[in-house]
Order: sequence, then structure tokens, then C-alpha cells
Amino acid sequence: MKFIVALQAAVTAVPFDGEPSDGELDAIEQELPLILAEVDLLDAQIMTLDRPATVLDERRIRRAHNRVMVERRNLTNRAGAGLAGGAA
Repeated sequence: MKFIVALQAAVTAVPFDGEPSDGELDAIEQELPLILAEVDLLDAQIMTLDRPATVLDERRIRRAHNRVMVERRNLTNRAGAGLAGGAA
């Protein structure tokens, strides 16, 4: 019988302290406006799960969706600004 065992050195080579790194925190901070916009959209959609959507609900969902799209565009533009090589 063969035992399949993970190598202890490979598994615990880098100690995990449970905290995000500075780079991960910076990435979260850059994406935070998009995350908040997506949460608002989800909240607006959840409010209509157990009842028919009213005109106000539809407007709220549409505005939240538009805000998500704007934040995605902004995040993409910020990421693309660092990669722009002058091709025009």
C-alpha cells in the first residue's frame, strides 16, 4: 500500500500570516468604486425578488447598472493608462 502525503516543506514553505499584502490592498482600493457600485446594483435587484418591480425599482436598477458600467470603464481606463504605449 502506498501513502499519498504532501511534502511538508512544500506546503509550509511560505508562512501565511492571514493579512493581505500591500499590493493586494492597493488593488482592492483601486477597485473599491466598482465593488460598491456592484453592491448597490445587487441591493436594487434583491429588493425586487419577492414582489413585482415598480417604476421606481426599475429606475433604481437602471441607474445602478449604469453606475457599474461607468465604474468598469473608469477602472479599465486607469489600468490602460499605465499600459498606453502611444499608439494612436
